[in-house]
Amino acid sequence: MPMPLSGAFRCDPGELLALVGPSGAGKTSLMRVMAGLMRPQRGRMTVGGEVWCDTAAGIFLPPQQRHVGLVFQSYALMPHLNALDNVALSLLHLPRKERLIRARHWLDHVRLTAEQQDRRPAGLSGGQQQRVAVARALARAPQLLLLDEPFSAVDQMNRQDLYRLLAELRRELAIPIVLVTHDLNEARLLADRLVVMDAGAVLQEGSPVHIHRAPRNARVAELVGIRNCFQGEWLGPAPSAGMGLLRWMHQGVDPTVAPVLQVPDAGAWRSGQAVEWTIAGDGIMLLDRDSHTPDTLEAVVTEARYLGDTSLVTLALPGVGHARLVLTLGGPQRASFGVGTPQRLRLEALQVHVMEAT
Repeated sequence: MPMPLSGAFRCDPGELLALVGPSGAGKTSLMRVMAGLMRPQRGRMTVGGEVWCDTAAGIFLPPQQRHVGLVFQSYALMPHLNALDNVALSLLHLPRKERLIRARHWLDHVRLTAEQQDRRPAGLSGGQQQRVAVARALARAPQLLLLDEPFSAVDQMNRQDLYRLLAELRRELAIPIVLVTHDLNEARLLADRLVVMDAGAVLQEGSPVHIHRAPRNARVAELVGIRNCFQGEWLGPAPSAGMGLLRWMHQGVDPTVAPVLQVPDAGAWRSGQAVEWTIAGDGIMLLDRDSHTPDTLEAVVTEARYLGDTSLVTLALPGVGHARLVLTLGGPQRASFGVGTPQRLRLEALQVHVMEAT
């Protein structure tokens, strides 16, 4: 059964755009459409001003007519050829001498030694094989570079080296780069913009910072790993201009005593409407334990996980039905966050983002 796909996005020259979403979201299918390996029922695609697909006009360039560089998770190298010949194989339209010159240029560019270039894939590490695959994709001077989970098969140390390599190459390549990944940290580290997909549909497009701070709905928040997402009721405008009143709803909490937050009002909600809301980690202000102001919330540490340079701390709020906030903390401050430790905090109103309930 064909995968239903819907949505639109753009990727500018020199920009890296990451397609993120769960397995089965349609990320790889969308990449296959871009590469010309799958023909859509309806759609339009242009690259560098050239129309590659326009079903309304009956235009669909086959893969061999699209200047696309493809890098796969599985490397897809010929096992009987050395690295140099694997790259040269993508240049059969050129005389052999020129093929080898260009292949060696790109293998040098991805920092493989002459001795490594003479090895077959079985004699190379996973990271080295992926460098060969990148060199092969770039050797044909593509107008579009597609990376399909390219780093997931290599270990963490090699992955960091490949991240640095991609960052270096990007400074030289004035072409759009589209990356498919299930690794959110990888997407945030590498991408200028994210396209969040689910069930074949594009849910939201934007910079990693924008999507993290202002997800379109709770599903997007979940897919990009936002931990602090809550239920609420919109009460209407606040006395302060541009602000509104949001009641923090939680299971088991009497609405008449639930905390009311004064947050930015986008004018999109009606009084009494059920909503969902998020807050970025840097919008949760930790206070002195003796601090007592009207907007202070009491909390208790329920979990503290040491993650090396940072700790992941979970706080329960007794006054909100033990709703849980998750914080990432660094530095010596972490030492005072043992399980069972009482804390006091305040939510920064301008960091609260209200969404339609799903």
